[in-house]
Amino acid sequence: MEGERLQKVLARAGYGSRRAAEELIAAGRVSVDGEVARLGQRVDPERARVEVDGVPVAVRDDLVYYLLNKPRRVVTTAHDPEGRTTALDLVPAGPRVFPVGRLDYDTEGLLVLTNDGELAQLVTHPRHGIEKAYLAEVSGVPSRTAVRKLREGVALDDGITAPARVRLVQTRGEDAALEIVVHEGRNRLVRRMCEAIGHPVQRLVRTRVGPISDRRLPPGDWRQLRPREVRALYAAASGVAAGQTAPKADTDPD
Repeated sequence: MEGERLQKVLARAGYGSRRAAEELIAAGRVSVDGEVARLGQRVDPERARVEVDGVPVAVRDDLVYYLLNKPRRVVTTAHDPEGRTTALDLVPAGPRVFPVGRLDYDTEGLLVLTNDGELAQLVTHPRHGIEKAYLAEVSGVPSRTAVRKLREGVALDDGITAPARVRLVQTRGEDAALEIVVHEGRNRLVRRMCEAIGHPVQRLVRTRVGPISDRRLPPGDWRQLRPREVRALYAAASGVAAGQTAPKADTDPD
């Protein structure tokens, strides 16, 4: 028989031990190519579409997922005609990956890079509304009215922004820091929102992409996403809470 046992594939993808994977299969929560999986089934990771509770599972061996803490003055394009440092210059050269979404040249923070086209499409598609959290250091101290405008939506040249979660986290003399959580992917959105209320951004850092965050990752450094983080990102992009896609694992392979 060809292929790998399904429970082994699920365990490698972050769904706990093989025994935990077998329980998922026995409960009818796993599908292969649109059909309910069976115990002992073998799959070809290169071709099979595996889902748990309707959430795609990354099963190919050649997929990689990097989390980069992008510094300022780094572009997120694959190649820059001006010769500036790109995000791809800061991660391994092979296999070839691409950024999931973008961060402005002067914006810092977390950026996912991968060669998993399906996950990238899910995360960046406007329909799925993946949250991104930012720490924005702004000029001046926004009033309660200004913060409320950010929360309810402000008028920009390309339309009114969707409601956002905003809180004042710090004041520093005449300036302040805001935590802003948005789920839109418009260009320079947070900067334009803050400019619209009269408090332009001095420094902007993305602190979270969906369920993925890492306060200990230094600027310019990267690490591989853990299997459970990839699973959580897929779940978030599919509109499912990560904890609903699998029972508590006996062991965690990562």
